[in-house]
Amino acid sequence: MMSPADWFSLFTHFLLLSLMSVGGAISTTADMHRFLVEQHHWLSQAQFSDAIALAQAAPGPNILFVALMGWQVGLNAGGPGLGLFGVLVTMTGIMLPSTYLTYVAASWLQRNREARAVRAFKLGMTPMVIALMLSVAWVLVVAGRDAAHFWPSWLLAAVSAVLVWRTRIHLLWLLAAGALLGALNLV
Repeated sequence: MMSPADWFSLFTHFLLLSLMSVGGAISTTADMHRFLVEQHHWLSQAQFSDAIALAQAAPGPNILFVALMGWQVGLNAGGPGLGLFGVLVTMTGIMLPSTYLTYVAASWLQRNREARAVRAFKLGMTPMVIALMLSVAWVLVVAGRDAAHFWPSWLLAAVSAVLVWRTRIHLLWLLAAGALLGALNLV
């Protein structure tokens, strides 16, 4: 059972992750994995991966994976009936700072959009967002697997990236192909 201090720790961790979530909450998945799966064991690797996969496949915002993780933490570690409380803790933690900062920053950036520093900031953030997204891919592909078994996933990701970049193939077809390859246990 989670103590009030554990719930507070979960809330403050997601508050801090919110401040790092440049590119969306998905970009902080590597640290969520470390905190929830490796450090506290509140989620299993399968629950963690399933939460992300389900939220990405479902219609709506992809931040729903945070709600699913909160739900699972509430049920696994909090006790019966605390799934909804887990959702409230994680979603409030991840949404509160980023929502406020986004509003303030967007207002300021809009007023100063032609300033050289603003343009430089936007250009400088691009590599950081790409690096955070690569860390997400690493956690989802490599965690819990033998190194010899994850090369097909990287090949699939590279082929998909080239197809998105060079063709007009709809992303849903690529998702379907990835799902089929996963169902056949090829990736």
